Amino acid sequence: MRKSAFIIAIAPFLIFAISACGGESGTTGNTANNSGTQVTRNTGNTVKSRGKLICGVSGELPGFSFVGTDGKYSGIDVDICRAVAAALFDNPDAVEFRNLNAKERFTALQTGEIDVLSRNTSWTLSRDTSVGLDFAPVVFYDGQGIMVRKNSGIKSLADLKNKAICSQTGTTTEQNLADQMRKLGVSYKPVVFEDVNITFATYAEGRCDGVTADRSALVSRRTTLPKPEDNVILNELLSSEPLAPAVAKGDTQWNDVVKWVVYSLIKAEELGINSQNVAQFATSNDPEIKRFLGTEGNLGEGLGLTNDFAAKIVKHVGNYGEIYDRNLGTQTKLNLPRGQNQLWTKGGLLYSPPFR
Repeated sequence: MRKSAFIIAIAPFLIFAISACGGESGTTGNTANNSGTQVTRNTGNTVKSRGKLICGVSGELPGFSFVGTDGKYSGIDVDICRAVAAALFDNPDAVEFRNLNAKERFTALQTGEIDVLSRNTSWTLSRDTSVGLDFAPVVFYDGQGIMVRKNSGIKSLADLKNKAICSQTGTTTEQNLADQMRKLGVSYKPVVFEDVNITFATYAEGRCDGVTADRSALVSRRTTLPKPEDNVILNELLSSEPLAPAVAKGDTQWNDVVKWVVYSLIKAEELGINSQNVAQFATSNDPEIKRFLGTEGNLGEGLGLTNDFAAKIVKHVGNYGEIYDRNLGTQTKLNLPRGQNQLWTKGGLLYSPPFR
């Protein structure tokens, strides 16, 4: 066959292949489902058409996401969802929360059951690639620890030799624990459960000598034990755990929306704008503040939002400092020092790119 004839013959197949691999421009993203097939998705438009955000949370971790006896959700992860809803609808209550365990959370995001995952989830390389997630900025810098009974005599990881340690499957804690104990040459007995409640209940019953999770989770769960004061968290850290919201991979504009909602919370605190004084800042002549609040420029339009989206977020949910204080701060049972979760101007790691 002549070369020209060959090219003509295969042209339809080339066109099909190119169109099958290419994605549309603009707000539409392509994400892979569990079978590897590319699924086209435009989450932002879907959420707006639905009139509410569907947010995946734990629902069982005080300070992060917890359902009270009145049926209302609270916690820093919950407030991230409420902030997204405020930006989209000027209504922080336009959210439906879905309780997800560690094992099912990623599938729920990949299949479109939820729009955003805000569930004390560690940002890791494998989750950013093979699992198919796009992470928003970190909302809580954490590290993995181990909790033991105060009267156990256990003071370090080495003291856990041949001891039973409870952990939850589907999390990074299993591998982190195994890695650290392997480094130390310390053998132990892993006791693994899928359900976090069973994990801590087993520890509370004395069937495990220790229980491992993110330190914030240990502090939170300790408050629910029969005698919290009888349990201590070891000083040793097993890992670094940057906790961040996530969306399905490839949905670029939706990822931008969630990303800049988080940055809005951080930038508002940096600028000194909070839920109590945001109205007063509306008349500011500072060009940075005017752009941030949307009284000048059109930054919101690039996200498919109104230009005053950040003002709506702060008005309804507050800035990052307000969110931290009411859920994890000194006036709460958890009483977690901000530490690394302070603004960069105060020695912490929280930093927002410019709003310009």
